Amino acid sequence: MLKRFLPDQHVSNIYEITPETLKLRGVKGIITDLDNTLVAWDEPHATPELKEWVNRMREAGIQVTIVSNNNERRVRAFCEPMQLPFVSKARKPLTRAFHKAVMEMGLVIDDVVVIGDQLLTDILGGNRLGVHTILVVPVAQSDAWTTRFNRKMERFILGLLRKNGLIHWEE
Repeated sequence: MLKRFLPDQHVSNIYEITPETLKLRGVKGIITDLDNTLVAWDEPHATPELKEWVNRMREAGIQVTIVSNNNERRVRAFCEPMQLPFVSKARKPLTRAFHKAVMEMGLVIDDVVVIGDQLLTDILGGNRLGVHTILVVPVAQSDAWTTRFNRKMERFILGLLRKNGLIHWEE
């Protein structure tokens, strides 16, 4: 049961994820969370560095789709300036939104990775989908009130994973 929460990879931030390393895995598409994965949960716009990261992925032929549990207004306002496809109100860790993103990219599950900052939504959802999952350290130290409970549960699960020798990185 614990392995459902175990990411395949852990990185400090999305900028450690390069098109070159993804291409070696045969990745053609990224499904990524938005809040505290790409930018702070209360940041309305992409940073120049994030825009450059997305452009590098595009230039390498890797599609990027945002799948967020947040409302459509928030996600659309963030994605439209960068012309990024998105699925809002995703209800992660349910897999319906992930399947929708894969289908809209015209890919198959084996071509996709899921990137996110939460074990209980992003990683569990990606693992349930059967794709390579990458956990990133949250961009901000604070969270929206809806995420705070998840963070407490996440710390407990991370402790169990560490105790069982399944993870070796520091928080």
